[in-house]
This record gives sequence, structure tokens and C-alpha cells, in this order.
Amino acid sequence: MQRRRRRRRRGGRNNTRHTAPENKPGKIYLDAAVDKALPNSQFLVTCDNGMQVLAHLAGRMRRFRIRVLPGDRVSVEVSAYDPTRGRITYRHRARAAS
Repeated sequence: MQRRRRRRRRGGRNNTRHTAPENKPGKIYLDAAVDKALPNSQFLVTCDNGMQVLAHLAGRMRRFRIRVLPGDRVSVEVSAYDPTRGRITYRHRARAAS
């Protein structure tokens, strides 16, 4: 009789990819407008509360080549420890002119 081998699960990965943005500890999520495009996919953005943040493009946005231009509305993830730097996680679609 042949023994069945059990599949080994790969450990060491935390499943943060599927968590909602509000569940991540130490992060603040803000809506902002892009003011200036800088080198290395960095942007100077002004949040709705008036705060200016130096934000870089998230890796998933880089991977799918989502373009961000000055004037675009974006969502920014800011660390609670350094609120002057952040990551652009979403580009809001432009509203249709009617």
C-alpha cells in the first residue's frame, strides 16, 4: 500500500494583501490632489486638510503602469510616524463633464 504525501504549506507570509485599508495599524488614509511630478515616480501632493506630502507611487500602480499627472485626485497612505511622506495607492477617475 502506497502512502500519501501531505502537501506542505508555505509559511512566513502574512496576508496583508487582502485586508481593508482601514485595518492597517499606523496608517492614515487621505484624499489629495497632485501638485507637481518629481523624478523617480515621486509627487508633491496637497491633502484635503491642507497638508503637503511627498508621496511615491505604490508598487501595484507602477506594475500596471497607471499614469498620475498634476491635477489628478489620488488617495494617499501616510504613516502616523512621519506625516510628511506617503504612498499613492489609488488614482480617482475623472468625472464625466456634463
